[in-house]
Amino acid sequence: MNYLLEDIFRRADTWRGMDQHGMDPSGVGQQQRVFLHPEATAANGNAHTFSGVRTGFDVLDTQLYNRGWPVGGCIEVISDQCGLDAMGVFMPMMKQLSGQGRWQVFIDPPYTPYAPLLAGEGIDLQEIMLVHPKSRDEVLWSTEQALRSSTCSAVFVWLGATDYRYAELRKIQLAAASHGTPAILFRSSEALEQASPASLKIHIDGYRKIKILKQRGGRQSSTISLPTGDSMLDIAPVWTSLESSEALGALPGFRPSA
Repeated sequence: MNYLLEDIFRRADTWRGMDQHGMDPSGVGQQQRVFLHPEATAANGNAHTFSGVRTGFDVLDTQLYNRGWPVGGCIEVISDQCGLDAMGVFMPMMKQLSGQGRWQVFIDPPYTPYAPLLAGEGIDLQEIMLVHPKSRDEVLWSTEQALRSSTCSAVFVWLGATDYRYAELRKIQLAAASHGTPAILFRSSEALEQASPASLKIHIDGYRKIKILKQRGGRQSSTISLPTGDSMLDIAPVWTSLESSEALGALPGFRPSA
C-alpha cells in the first residue's frame, strides 16, 4: 500500500494542471487568498500578512486570526462524531480550492462521500482522492506524504478516537507548513483536553455550533452559531450509505472504507 501511494504522488500525471496555474514544485504557487490581519502592524510600521482561505461564514471569519482557515498548518477539529458532522463547514473551502488541478485527499474517511452532492456544489470529482490506510502508522505516513507532495490543495484526515502522540501530530503540522497545504484533522471528543501543535483547534458541539479552542495569536472564542443564511449546512448529508450504488458509481475511484 505504501509503495502504491508513493508511486501515485510521484507520477507525472499526478501533477495535473500545475503549469496552467503557474504552480511550482515548492508549492509556493498554490492559489491562496491572502488577507491582512487588522492587528498585524509591527512597531516599526511594517505590515505583516497572514494567509487564509475564507470559511464561507462571515461570523466565523471575524473570529479567526487569519480571517479564514489558516493554510500551511493543521486545523484540528474535535467532535463527538469524529468529523462526520463537520464536513459541511469545510465545503465552501473545498469549492474555492477545486479547479486548481490538485488533489483534495480524504485519508481514512469512515464512510463514502456522496458524489452527487460534491459535484452539484461545483467540486471537481476528478480532483478527489480517497486513501484507505490499513493501520495507524499508515495513516500517519499517508498524511505526511500527501502534505509534502506539493500536489494537494487540502488533506482531510480522520484520526478518530485513536491516541496519537504530540510528536506525531507535530510532524504533520510541519509537513503541512512545508508546502502551504491545510491539513484538517478530525478527532473524537477524547482529544478535547489534549495538547495540540495545530495552528487552529476547534470544537464542533451541536449543529452549527463551533468554539475556537486554540489559534495563533492566542484568541479563543465563545460558542459561534453559524447563521441559517449560510446554505452549506442546509444541504443533504455529505456521507452516503455504503450500499448506495448511485454514490459509488458517480465518483470514479471511490470505494467503501474497510
